[in-house]
Amino acid sequence: MDEKDWEAMQVLYEEKNISRASERLYISQPALTYRLKNLEKDMGTKLFFKTKKGIELTSEGIYLAQYADEMITKLQNAKDYIQNMNQEVQGILRLGVSSNFAQYKLPALLKEFITAHPKVQFSVNTGWSADVMGLLNSSEVHLGILRGDYNWTGSKSLLHTEQLFLISKNEVNMEEVPELPFINYKTDSSLKDIINKWWHDQYNEPPIITMETDRQETCKEMVKNDLGIAILPEICLRPSDEIHKYPLFYKDGEPVMRDTWLMYNQEFLKLSTVQKFVDFLKNHPSLLSEV
Repeated sequence: MDEKDWEAMQVLYEEKNISRASERLYISQPALTYRLKNLEKDMGTKLFFKTKKGIELTSEGIYLAQYADEMITKLQNAKDYIQNMNQEVQGILRLGVSSNFAQYKLPALLKEFITAHPKVQFSVNTGWSADVMGLLNSSEVHLGILRGDYNWTGSKSLLHTEQLFLISKNEVNMEEVPELPFINYKTDSSLKDIINKWWHDQYNEPPIITMETDRQETCKEMVKNDLGIAILPEICLRPSDEIHKYPLFYKDGEPVMRDTWLMYNQEFLKLSTVQKFVDFLKNHPSLLSEV
């Protein structure tokens, strides 16, 4: 069983479909089927079976897929350490990053870092912070940048903090906010909790939700067209938006803030690339200025 077999089992376990698995592996369906049959022959047991929806792995197949996942991780870690043994800043840096930070902050940061260290390559996974947490826990990434406070047993440092704002096309009276159409958007539970906490601190009645959008940028465009109000983190707002922005405070005067955390396993700091990028983030003026 070699690295290609590990990858085939890993992807097959995730997709449960030969066609989609072959597309992800960039090989033909017959070639993948042939590889899997040879793998079954080598193992001396059935690894998967067909269903109406695709395929399912047998107990032996599931065990082998989990073994393959473990071996791929070990091989990647070995490559990382070998590339960093001479302490030159090079190799692949694997990041898990929350979508908002990835959209508004990460591109410029990566560009600056790569300019200074051209031998570094990035593998970036973006998504909900909860998904990034999963990547951290499984050691699929060296570093995680998450929004919201998650429990983590490794190293954790506050990277960035920002205030939440109520936004509207026209001026509003904050006492009349519960009477205005409110535009919601899909987001992670940590941000929802912060918004709900502020709302319950201020008002006795729930918001009048008139729209549910898929993302914050869509929500902001609706507000810009005077279709309602919304609450967004500062990271999403730009002077060019031409909207009214009202910073949120609790009744006791405390600002409504959202934190962004840098998380990683201390062991990965042995990699010069990881250490250099951690130092870069912790000392970057565009982040420090807003903490």
